Amino acid sequence: MEEIRTDVLVVGGGPAGLSAAAEAASAGADVLIAEGDLHLGGQLVKQSHKFFGSKDEFAGTRGFEIARLLRDEIAQCGDHVKIMLNTTVSGYYPDEKLVTAMVGEEEYVHISPKKIVLASGAQERLIPFPNNDLPGVYGAGAVQTLMNVYGVTPGKRVLMIGAGNIGLIVSYQLLQAGVEVAAILEAMPRIGGYWVHAAKVRRLGVPILLRHSISRAIGGDVVTGAMVCELDEKFAPVGEPQKVDCDTICLAVGLTPSNELLWQAGCKMKYVPFLCGHVPFRDKNMRTSNSDIWMAGDVCGIEEASAAMIEGRIAGMSAAASLGFKVSSENFEGCHARLHNLRAGEVGEKIRIGVSGVTVDGWEANV
Repeated sequence: MEEIRTDVLVVGGGPAGLSAAAEAASAGADVLIAEGDLHLGGQLVKQSHKFFGSKDEFAGTRGFEIARLLRDEIAQCGDHVKIMLNTTVSGYYPDEKLVTAMVGEEEYVHISPKKIVLASGAQERLIPFPNNDLPGVYGAGAVQTLMNVYGVTPGKRVLMIGAGNIGLIVSYQLLQAGVEVAAILEAMPRIGGYWVHAAKVRRLGVPILLRHSISRAIGGDVVTGAMVCELDEKFAPVGEPQKVDCDTICLAVGLTPSNELLWQAGCKMKYVPFLCGHVPFRDKNMRTSNSDIWMAGDVCGIEEASAAMIEGRIAGMSAAASLGFKVSSENFEGCHARLHNLRAGEVGEKIRIGVSGVTVDGWEANV
């Protein structure tokens, strides 16, 4: 069985993983990126909207263009970076410090890294309702993949469940593709996403129904409609459900960290609602309680891709520094300042509270 050795293994080739790999490799470390998809870029490749924030976080640049810029940065690292696509990291064995992975569907490999940056991202949440297994019920990520990667619309009339940023953005992308959006349902009494996204879909005539959710999907072989109900302050249905004609139901009800490898590695974990699930304790440089493992991006708490990229750079520099490679202290401090600024204000309050509850002192690699 093939055994691959590297200084730093980066699990995940999305915004956090690519940023971590770029920093570790530019410091001189040999880096291996293991990505389960057939391409690098993660969720960025399906994001056609422009990013907010500062110039350092690619403000005004569309997600798929950011993916290209990060891939270009990786290419400039030359032989210091090796890439394994269609590779699923399946296990971590702490005693041997060994990682197992499947390449495609048949090749099984062992990877022996000195250090690991885990940037495995998140999984979409689902909600239970009768007939939620009918063809025509999608997660928002699947809809984005169909449209923005393969150029295929999921249907002609979509009911969107969830008014967070993802639900609002995907609704607007559906409208741009010529798909009718029947309504956006939100169980909470307020819109969860940015008002700028909500305003765009409202101007195009899409109703956003607060304190509403789906009670069941309608259809025999495929979705032909949905029953929608109003909710009280305890999220219990009130009144008579109303029928909505649609051929697609899109679920945008949040994400949860893909943290399985962190559990396997014995990392100290805590459930943090503001970070959307179980997340690891970490130091300010993204090191976990396992001294060989760093993490970045949604695996350590659901946040914007801008934050994931900064966390990735911090983790990559810190992992390289722990191996004795020289990194720029100025660059390091700059990343910390950018992350602080990104989380400032009312919008970042819950993230700040969540992160503060799982941040510890004393694990940092010297920089």
